[in-house]
Amino acid sequence: MTTPNDKLERSIHLLVAANRILANEGVVDAYGHVSIRHPHHHDQFLLSRSLSPELVTAQDIFAYHLDGRAVMENSPNPYLERFIHGGVYKNRPDIQAVVHSHADSVLPFTISQTPLKPVIHTASDMGVEVPVWDIQDHFGDTNLLVTNEDQGDDLAQGLGEHKVVLMRGHGFTAAGRSLMEVVKVSVYLPKNAKILMDALRLGPVKALTAGEVEIRSKVDPKSPQMWRAWEFWCSKAGIAPGSSQDL
Repeated sequence: MTTPNDKLERSIHLLVAANRILANEGVVDAYGHVSIRHPHHHDQFLLSRSLSPELVTAQDIFAYHLDGRAVMENSPNPYLERFIHGGVYKNRPDIQAVVHSHADSVLPFTISQTPLKPVIHTASDMGVEVPVWDIQDHFGDTNLLVTNEDQGDDLAQGLGEHKVVLMRGHGFTAAGRSLMEVVKVSVYLPKNAKILMDALRLGPVKALTAGEVEIRSKVDPKSPQMWRAWEFWCSKAGIAPGSSQDL
């Protein structure tokens, strides 16, 4: 019989796996982070303490309120930008997992007038449009980090109903209906950005159409084809994949 603690333990394992995958795939390096909504408390999320994703273990995962406060008193140092995650979960009840990355190949699209469009089918989960959020618009000159609740809420407004929002001169934040979905978005978004950049050097580019993206969006985020990718990434990262039912 499955108990609540069993589900929490499985969720924590999957979050550790997501950290390892994103590090192994080069989506995050010493910085960046991934979270999931708490399986038992919709108004909380699970996130590692401040640690490079490749080093995260189950003992490093802690619960946070949506305003960024740690649930456990005297918990270890949290990520400064945990407010990114809290803001998205607060403003998007449908979202179950969030990734923040500084992937190099995405950065040119955060500081130019050229929009980041989906051009490869594996990146269709990013959506037809990817908005760019500029922290300077409402907060003036900052260190470009999202370090308080107001900034997190503002970023979430910039995300709107999209799957991805670019952050000017900083990186991107991705949101998903499942942990597996947001990891897939985050892995293929930088690949799509690199391919688009290469193609733009050749001339005009044809992006995926709204209809093509809509068709692909109907894929169940827990489908066998999604699970196949998750197993592959876990194998490469040297960690057990867990159960597809929990993703």
